[in-house]
Amino acid sequence: MSVATRLTGLLGIAFILGLGIALSSNRRRISWRVVAWGLTLQILFAIFVLRVPAGQALFRWLGGVIGAILYYSYAGSEFVFGELGKPNSSLGVIFAFQILPAIIYVSALFAILYYLGVMQVIVRAFALVMSRVLGTSGAESLNVAASIFMGQTEAPLTIRPFLPRMTRSELMTVMTSGMAHISGGIMAAYILFGIEAQHLLTAVIMTAPGTLMMA
Repeated sequence: MSVATRLTGLLGIAFILGLGIALSSNRRRISWRVVAWGLTLQILFAIFVLRVPAGQALFRWLGGVIGAILYYSYAGSEFVFGELGKPNSSLGVIFAFQILPAIIYVSALFAILYYLGVMQVIVRAFALVMSRVLGTSGAESLNVAASIFMGQTEAPLTIRPFLPRMTRSELMTVMTSGMAHISGGIMAAYILFGIEAQHLLTAVIMTAPGTLMMA
């Protein structure tokens, strides 16, 4: 990577942060701890995934796991719709018969995991880390953590009792996280369109501290 390319990336980061500061309704209340840690966590995570062999191997394995899970969706689509639902068929990609069943399948899988209490443990672990490191409130941290796996409609339901009493800053975090993340079902759709699963998973997790930083 050339020096000019690296400088372009740094200028982009500086511009986005500067834009956020310029548009802030109360610059004196900006938490520089959240800004510093949000940016630092993203950089550290990027280094871990892109430069550290263990990080590369971990997310390559996670990508393989996601691919294996989606394989059952392919099998189901092909069983029900025949050639229309077969991935890499001669008919090309058909959203209604190949992508939509995967979205429904993954959404149902997440619903089962939530019913069994598995996702609650994972989401609370993410929320605890972000709350302790960035110093954000428990409610907004929980919402951002839930947004990693859920869509912008479902994630706020995890903190529904707290919504009427949230501050403007916390509500901004809720809205920002909803726009910044994608649900598990939509992630499956992107994977079916050919995007690498490990790249999507990396981007989704890196977005969490970035959401708190910008909001």
